[in-house]
Amino acid sequence: MTEQQQPQFGIQRLYLKDVSFESPNSPGVFRKEWKPQVKLDLNTQTRQLDEGVYEVVLTLTVAAKIEEESAFLCEVQQGGIFTLAGFPDENRDQMLGAYCPNILFPYAREAVDALVVKGSFPALMLAPVNFDALYAQNKAEAENATTN
Repeated sequence: MTEQQQPQFGIQRLYLKDVSFESPNSPGVFRKEWKPQVKLDLNTQTRQLDEGVYEVVLTLTVAAKIEEESAFLCEVQQGGIFTLAGFPDENRDQMLGAYCPNILFPYAREAVDALVVKGSFPALMLAPVNFDALYAQNKAEAENATTN
């Protein structure tokens, strides 16, 4: 194989694309016992910027409630620009859908934690996410949807 046919992967840039933090019921929420119900939603979006260059955006949305009252809502969009060349389509899709979000997650997790602490809430360190399993699950659901 020549040098041009070898698969190539690179990180061009990692960046915070968008961030939002709301604490609609403060300061009253600080007077309650801190036993929150925390909900995490995550999503990824991919778009091609150029030949072999892709933007991947990982969105984390964290909502915390105490009883039925909202304590905070935090959303972080962590972006990255990645170079992927010479990969078969299936491998490229898995890298964009699982490998790249796995690279972005620690940055997004740190941003969420920093915002929550700046909002005067206890630190929130999100557990690791298995993006390979999520990718496989989403792929299987998409295949089932097309066959039904």
